[in-house]
Amino acid sequence: MKTYDVIIIGAGSVGVPAAWAMARAGLQVLVVDKFASAGQGSNKSAIGGIRATHSDPAKIRLCLRSLEIISTWEETYGHNIEWTQGGYTFVAYRAEEEAVLKGLLETQQRYGLNIHWYERDALLEIVPDLTPEGLLGGTYSPGDGHCSPLLLGHALYDEARRAGAEFHFRESVTGITVQAGRVRGVTTDRGHYAAPVVLNAAGAWAGQIGQLVGLTHPVVPESHEAGITEPVQPFLAPLVVDIRPAPGSKNYYFFQLRTGQVVFCITPEPNIPGFDRRETGHFLPQVSRRMVGLMPRLARLRVRRTWRGLYPMTPDGSPLVGRAREPEGYLMAIGMCGQGLMLGPGLGELLARVVTGELGPEDQETLDELSPYRAFAGEEALK
Repeated sequence: MKTYDVIIIGAGSVGVPAAWAMARAGLQVLVVDKFASAGQGSNKSAIGGIRATHSDPAKIRLCLRSLEIISTWEETYGHNIEWTQGGYTFVAYRAEEEAVLKGLLETQQRYGLNIHWYERDALLEIVPDLTPEGLLGGTYSPGDGHCSPLLLGHALYDEARRAGAEFHFRESVTGITVQAGRVRGVTTDRGHYAAPVVLNAAGAWAGQIGQLVGLTHPVVPESHEAGITEPVQPFLAPLVVDIRPAPGSKNYYFFQLRTGQVVFCITPEPNIPGFDRRETGHFLPQVSRRMVGLMPRLARLRVRRTWRGLYPMTPDGSPLVGRAREPEGYLMAIGMCGQGLMLGPGLGELLARVVTGELGPEDQETLDELSPYRAFAGEEALK
């Protein structure tokens, strides 16, 4: 039976960057995934937005680090991940959204975000095609952006392997060995592997892995739908988010790829729990009405395809990250709430420091905020 320092369950947007960071820290790492290759769970359904514009300090810290890694990736490692730094803008057409967005600025700026409120005319200079009628203004954070989830995932996988991480695909974890109250390794449908630390990074399937050690994780997968248009000439730099609720949806967001296509997604209301990833007939009419109302020039764009992915949700919209009280050696990085891509690189480095015991003061603050044992009170405002 081969022995490792860490076994990671899940080769997705958290598991792969965690393997990369841990292998770079000198740890012997095995990643096990039931799918055929990296990023074939929820990661391949991501649309690619990378933002540090959150309302939760822990997520701001992690995503600022992710942005540092991603924005310099090509010059550092040579992979083209189609990084585009167009920023994010959250628009306000009602006093309610204006109050929410302005109310978050003090926290966002205190934790290092370059973000400001722009009144109507100033915001229209940044996003000229917004419907001006009723527009109050919005926030804009120029440091945010987007990249290709598939290219980023493959780049992280390449570098993790280069650093020495080992990956086993088409292999399902069937058990986690626990002796005398601590983790000893995992059993799969192909064999047994020993390790003193097991990281649950199984995304939408995290609850099933938790059951193997007798834990019930409050992570519920929900279906979210997205789509992409034909390519057109560039006209839109930032990713645009409208947090106004409407019948059947909480919010929606869209942006233009550097290759010209417009990618869009919506947050359904009520939530759609479960593992159903079949696209629906009502999504496109619903999101189209909202998008064209906000930006009329989108009306003539033809949609090429739609798809549906899974958001592993927690009660308050923030991840569960940290060590279990028992069994010792069981580590969690689950419940990314659809933000695994943007959290992954920064979170991977934090997880490596957890395992090596090299945590700093800010690391402990982040872990305290994301503790799996925290009281779930309210929801993260920009989840």
